[in-house]
Amino acid sequence: MERLPTHPGERPHESNASPGPARTAPPTPPPPATAAVDARGIVTEWSEGARQLLGYPPSEVVGQPAARLLADDAGTAGAAALRDAAGRERWSGTVALRHRDGRRLRRELLAHRRTADGPVTEWLVVSAVTGTPEGQTPEGQTPAGTPEGEAAGGGTSGSGRLGEWAFRQAPCVMAVFDADLRLVRANAGMEQVLSRTEDQMRGLRLPEIVPHPVSDETEAKMRRVLEGGGPQQLRAGAGPAGTGANDGWSTSLVPLEDPAGHVRAVCLAAHQRLQEHLARQRMLLLSEASARIGTTADSGRTAQELADIAVPGLADFAAVDLLDAPRHGGAPSPAAPARPLAATRTAVRSVLDDGPTASAAGTAGTAGTKTLYPALSPVARCLAQGHGALYDAADPDLLRWVRQDPGAARLLGSTTHSVMVVPMRAHGATLGVALFGRHRHAEPFEADDLWLAEELTAKAAVSIHTARRDSREHTSTMTLQRSLLPQTLPDQGALDIATRYLPAGTRAGVGGDWFDVIPLSGARVALVVGDVVGHGIRASATMGRLRTAVRTLADVDLPPDELLTHLDDLVLHLSADESGTDDTAESAGGIGTTCLYAVYDPVSRRCALARAGHPPPAAVTPDGAVRFLDVPAGPPLGLGGLPFETFETELPEGSLLALYTDGLLAARDHDIDEALDKMFAALARPAKTLDTVCDRVLTAMLTHRPDDDIALLVARTRALHADRVAAWDLASDPAVVARARKHATEQLTAWGLDDAAFITELTVSELVTNAIRYGRPPIQLRLIHEDSTLTCEVFDSSSTAPHMRRARTFDEGGRGLLLVGQLARRWGTRHALTGKTVWAEQSLSPG
Repeated sequence: MERLPTHPGERPHESNASPGPARTAPPTPPPPATAAVDARGIVTEWSEGARQLLGYPPSEVVGQPAARLLADDAGTAGAAALRDAAGRERWSGTVALRHRDGRRLRRELLAHRRTADGPVTEWLVVSAVTGTPEGQTPEGQTPAGTPEGEAAGGGTSGSGRLGEWAFRQAPCVMAVFDADLRLVRANAGMEQVLSRTEDQMRGLRLPEIVPHPVSDETEAKMRRVLEGGGPQQLRAGAGPAGTGANDGWSTSLVPLEDPAGHVRAVCLAAHQRLQEHLARQRMLLLSEASARIGTTADSGRTAQELADIAVPGLADFAAVDLLDAPRHGGAPSPAAPARPLAATRTAVRSVLDDGPTASAAGTAGTAGTKTLYPALSPVARCLAQGHGALYDAADPDLLRWVRQDPGAARLLGSTTHSVMVVPMRAHGATLGVALFGRHRHAEPFEADDLWLAEELTAKAAVSIHTARRDSREHTSTMTLQRSLLPQTLPDQGALDIATRYLPAGTRAGVGGDWFDVIPLSGARVALVVGDVVGHGIRASATMGRLRTAVRTLADVDLPPDELLTHLDDLVLHLSADESGTDDTAESAGGIGTTCLYAVYDPVSRRCALARAGHPPPAAVTPDGAVRFLDVPAGPPLGLGGLPFETFETELPEGSLLALYTDGLLAARDHDIDEALDKMFAALARPAKTLDTVCDRVLTAMLTHRPDDDIALLVARTRALHADRVAAWDLASDPAVVARARKHATEQLTAWGLDDAAFITELTVSELVTNAIRYGRPPIQLRLIHEDSTLTCEVFDSSSTAPHMRRARTFDEGGRGLLLVGQLARRWGTRHALTGKTVWAEQSLSPG
């Protein structure tokens, strides 16, 4: 084993050097002695180093009282040590121990409180090296604290003393760890930060000095340095034992090499960057607040979000009080109000809320209680002046308020040393006040903290003001919308769907945006989003007429391009009917209306879409890739004569479809490219529910009430797998009808639907017979089993559609479709480019 050079001039021994006196390699340091003692004083763990220290094997110690290891005359000191450790996170001191052979050992011990699995608390006790009897020094060992050069007999030169002073008095934290990652040197800065002396830490690994994940990470990087990985950096440093990590430090780990270039040790150097750290923390807190404050239209929820974001990042406790009667007006008055102010405590938060030692200090009271602020209190003065203020515990105004108001005394307690009062103002209205205090943070609030508190409070005030205004508008706006938009989404198994509708925030009121979800035959579902030009009652009425028309056209299973063509003709007729009634733009009968119509088939997982002047839909694949579907851009409705095109694509199961109106992209504070980037980013983020996706999109895109209506529909695709679909190709021969019935009944038995066999046999018999008699081959029978619906479909290549008629008394036919219509929930025909499909649905009973 090679040793470290004792001074800069020394060279490692080489094979061609002249023989000299043999040098003894420094002894390998023994492992540290560690043990665990639970709250009852029973030993629960015993390491090999502990065995070497006291001579007891684990079988003689584990499960026994730790007091048995103390020297006989040290019982009183041991009991005092236990009392001294009560209620603390760490303890250190010198204790007299009894070796197994009876010898007496005095050892410096370091103990950390830790929580094992469950509620049991125990102590981890560490001793750096194995002990020696009192008054003895192990032969061949260097006394603790002796410089290595002096121990080797080299003395200490003047430059050596300067180097030692520089190391000890360096303005940064420095320590040296040997090849076993045990501390061998620590300067004064390291001792101050870790609250341990160098002698107390020598021989211990960093996780043994400071048990914390940051110490484990640091040790892992030190090991990488020893293995030739070069210098390493960390953005945090270990704090004093029991206090965890300190993010205000930048830590460097540098290899220490001998003259031959071999890495023999690691130097740890940490620099404190407190102001930069505080500024970064404030910016991170402000950024986090943008996402966490104002997530709903609930004023109480927004106030609680403000309190939650402020504690513990900014303050030790926070209280948000909303005025019972918000004051409206222009510039604030410099004079305090003449009468007390009534408010309701809407939100509270304290660092003591979740702790076992909650006390009066720093607890902000209970949400929902009434508060009356005296006329000359700091709160009343700040509300009148319209800006925040800082107070320390000795401020006369604060002391007078505490004496006058028992509620203030309970709020601030006896240990609060710094307070901020910040009024909540938005759009010329004073809504309430936010109070912040510190009793656990040693540092008082400063001007930058007040700026941050005002920014956080302003964001919450804007959200609360908007929520209250929306609440007033909500009743009149949504009363109209309830009659025009679907109140509940229909039951269907092809798509998971979530929707949002936001009326415009302008005086024009509600507009003509709409969405719809329409179940179709064969388990398919149609999705519709449209936007009628204009606002007001007439635009809403036009929207209602167009929505009804779309549902009617969808019921006859028109392809998307044909449906938009018929809708275009309808808008032309409506415009002609209204052309002589009014010259205003609101009477255009829907000219300029945009619409997107999509049909999704869960069996084939294909989606067919067409659009009339509407923004293209966005699709998100299960792997998170977001793209626009390349649906050809048809003209807006009402122009007439221009064609629409259908676009088809296959969507993997679990894909997202986002259909929306252009109000979502018309925000005032960013251009279209930025808006699209925000929408794509919000759609790509994984979410458990589609409601979360909708909220993220709206939160990302909107910073204020929109100028135009917004309709948003988000759907996640499902697939109807092969075990729910059965199909058979049939010959154009009447004899195949019986075989078709047999196929159907066997499949129903496999699905456990024997109760549906009678109606299904009649339906299959009639539809297959009609296809053979009146249609053309090829002919195919298909059964689709959804959760509550069974669909029977028969395809043939003829375009002639069957129609129901009533048979006369002596007619031999004409009763089949009538019977199907009576037994099925609904039936119909849908046409394709070639051929048609006749289908019939029946409901499956819960049994």
